[in-house]
Amino acid sequence: MTNNLMIASSCHDRLAAWTRELNSLVSTTLVMDKLDTLGDVVTQIKPKVMLLDYDLLGSADVASLRGISKATKIIVIGSDISEETEWQLLKAGVRGCCRSDADPKLLKQVVMAVHMGELWIRRTLTCRLIDELGRATAKNKVYRDSLGMLNKLTQREYDIAVRVKNGESNKLIAKACGITERTVKAHLTEVFNKLGVTDRLNLALVLSADERATVRKTSSVPLMGKHEVNRSAIASQPSL
Repeated sequence: MTNNLMIASSCHDRLAAWTRELNSLVSTTLVMDKLDTLGDVVTQIKPKVMLLDYDLLGSADVASLRGISKATKIIVIGSDISEETEWQLLKAGVRGCCRSDADPKLLKQVVMAVHMGELWIRRTLTCRLIDELGRATAKNKVYRDSLGMLNKLTQREYDIAVRVKNGESNKLIAKACGITERTVKAHLTEVFNKLGVTDRLNLALVLSADERATVRKTSSVPLMGKHEVNRSAIASQPSL
């Protein structure tokens, strides 16, 4: 990861800790401690990723920051962000949410995931997001055609596809199915080819419209940091 990162917080201790942990990821780290100048700096620099302290954000409109630089991927960090608040932030364009007391190594993982085009959100919101997007795209001919192709999947391929819809990583899928991650990737390649989709999010949207996937239950090992609620990273870019 070589693109610039902006870290914004009114707490100097947090700024120091986050900068120390994340400085190795980027060539340029910009540190901000005042909200009133944040918009101007974002306009000038247009950082690839912005780590934004919810305490600094206050009542400011996240959507306005997104409007200044649509290419900037925003991660909001807070001590107690409710599920509904996180949902509103997500709808405003935030790519991820994380607790401010999260383990520094987890924070690095979050930044890397978002930088690579993934969303870092709690698992309950993953399902909510997929369901809402599924309803919005259900009338799309491309998705209807893909839905009709589900019968081409083998039982193993279908089971893996459902697990992807549920937000499970390749590692968790491999463990649950008793196979290697390499085999999971091979199955996903076949699934993508058969359904004509290019990434995990679009696969999840197809499955969200399938009644069998809606009622099917699969085990899920929590993806949790030391102080983190149950979350998942779901890819929005082409990825296995």
